[in-house]
Amino acid sequence: MTPRHFLFLIFICVIWGFTFVAGKASVNELPPIFFTALRYLLLSAVLFPFLKPVRGHMREIFWISLFMGSVHFSLFYGGMSLASNVSAVAVATQLGVPFSTILSIIFLGEVVGWRRWVGIFLAFIGVMIISFDPAIIDERLGLLLVVAAVFFGACGTIIMKRISETGVFQMQAWIAIFSWPPLLVVSFLFESGQIGALMNASSAALGGIFYTALGSSLIGHAGMYYLLQRYDVSLVSPLTLLAPVFGISFGVIIWGDQTDVPFWMGSCLTLLGVLVIALRKRDHPQAGANL
Repeated sequence: MTPRHFLFLIFICVIWGFTFVAGKASVNELPPIFFTALRYLLLSAVLFPFLKPVRGHMREIFWISLFMGSVHFSLFYGGMSLASNVSAVAVATQLGVPFSTILSIIFLGEVVGWRRWVGIFLAFIGVMIISFDPAIIDERLGLLLVVAAVFFGACGTIIMKRISETGVFQMQAWIAIFSWPPLLVVSFLFESGQIGALMNASSAALGGIFYTALGSSLIGHAGMYYLLQRYDVSLVSPLTLLAPVFGISFGVIIWGDQTDVPFWMGSCLTLLGVLVIALRKRDHPQAGANL
């Protein structure tokens, strides 16, 4: 990898790492489903020129939008609104890699050797250890929702592997346009005070909407797609583990996360497990960076 592309990859990881802090700032003031709807409304407006039908695959596009869009991010930001520890959320999102590997075995017939099974085991054990950290133990419901979000995101990734001719902006445009209308309906049915919260939102909360939509989705995902077109997945995927590392750093430095020994033990095990999977998995991109 050239130095320029390596620095670009680091830049993407920094963007994804800060997404946890930006998203947390927003859901502290805005209802999480409403926030997710606004995020996708903005993204669909920006990507409207790319909204072209994917012939023969619109049914798959709908299910991808449901799993990776509406359900994934509603659960993710719902969990983040309940969990004050951003660092734990950053680590838990990495379970998308073992989840996608297991689903690939079940639905795509992928063969997994013992090393990747060890990696899967370490990843899940690590998150379980994190849940016993005294600073996080009262936030297990939020962490559980994040894990559920990652699972549904991995389901969408499996469906996406069946579609190879769709551009990254075209896919994101459909995910956005299919997501925000039902999310708004669900928000006004089950949440309250949306308009008042939006009118009184701070610049940090409003900035979180723009950052997660334009920074994470547009720059992050498009940039990663650009790199994966030029380099082998086995080279790029392990380096994306820097994203949760940056997420933990931002959580501690900016958000003031408190962490104890169980958190660091669990984080190391989870990231080690994901690294093992990524190093052994040479045919598909990882699903852990679905932000």
